[in-house]
Amino acid sequence: MAPLSLPHAHAPLAGAVPSTPLGPFADSAVNWAVWVTLMAAVGLLALALLAAVPAAVRNAADSAPAVTGRLALAAVVVGVLAVPAVLTELAHAASPSHGYDYAKAWSSLFDGSNKGRLSGIEVTSSLLGALLAAPLTVRSIAAGRARGPLLSAALLCAAVALGATKFPSQAPADRGRGTFDAVVWQLHLQGGGVWIGGLLGLLLLALPAVVNGAGRRAFWSAVIRRFSVAAMACVAAITLSGLFLYWAHVDGLSQLLSTMYGRVLGVKILIFGGMLLIGAFNQFWLHPRIEALREEGDQRPLITVLLRRFPAVIAVEVLLGLALLFVAPFLHGSARNQAHQADVARRSATDIPAKKLPKLPAKKVSTSTWVWGTAETAAVVVVMIGGYRFSGRLAARRRENGAVPATS
Repeated sequence: MAPLSLPHAHAPLAGAVPSTPLGPFADSAVNWAVWVTLMAAVGLLALALLAAVPAAVRNAADSAPAVTGRLALAAVVVGVLAVPAVLTELAHAASPSHGYDYAKAWSSLFDGSNKGRLSGIEVTSSLLGALLAAPLTVRSIAAGRARGPLLSAALLCAAVALGATKFPSQAPADRGRGTFDAVVWQLHLQGGGVWIGGLLGLLLLALPAVVNGAGRRAFWSAVIRRFSVAAMACVAAITLSGLFLYWAHVDGLSQLLSTMYGRVLGVKILIFGGMLLIGAFNQFWLHPRIEALREEGDQRPLITVLLRRFPAVIAVEVLLGLALLFVAPFLHGSARNQAHQADVARRSATDIPAKKLPKLPAKKVSTSTWVWGTAETAAVVVVMIGGYRFSGRLAARRRENGAVPATS
């Protein structure tokens, strides 16, 4: 007796769920180099202008040129390195064989298209910022009146170079939404640059110490307090812009596990959370103790312990920041579209090419979106201001009660 025939037994009941590759490692490494150099330039110059140089002038005037020169030199190095990094990224995108066509990359700068103009601005602004910061590596110039204007101009150029990476090359159909998206990205990028680059600058100032003598304690107390204000503002900007980007690209917590975009974003959130925990340790434990001991004499060993511990803590935070920037280029598309396309593929009786899978339209901003966004903004601002004031009170309380003996 012949076996029963099942002609459709091997026919697919549903299409294969499309895979979402992370992308080549080399591509992410090139993108990482671009982000690191551009963000580091912004953070180093912002640290010099807003925190380190003013703290040195007020508390250790003899060291102000050295502080300025060290941060300026680092900004020059990363600003110059950003040029080949950006050109390498453009060369890879211009090569049809997935190689590196530097001739096409160079010719694409200011080629008449909006994309070419933005790429040209990115390269020239980074190089111009490095050129403006270069004179500050000379001690006599770093000690003169040109210091402030040169730092300000160099920071402006570095910020323009970083901002050009996410500035839209085409006018959006919805100008209001497009403008808001552009502002959100600028907050995300500039905030990350000031925070991560500033941490790198603090590490450079601490290893080896650029400020010695009697003003060292007062300098570090002041520079840490000043940078804390900038860092907390950056954390607020990153958090608020990140919440908006999460709303725009993710529909529910389940997509953090069910989609590749969500899993990569989850790793990025975990790294960001680690940086926040270390920042909280600095803000509420280490910084108040350093500030409370800034007037103590050499007979108190705790200030030495704390200042030696500070670079190690900052180094860990810098490494986490670099890891976060490495993960970021792996974010492709959106979790919403990946989940939607996977669902469409499951329901389809035949395999659909990934390029032909439908995409969801962008989310519409409603009244409830603005209400929730305003509430989140107010909550983040209140938490940041409250945290800063609370850490200041901790330092004042320790000054009044006397320093706590070192336990390690």
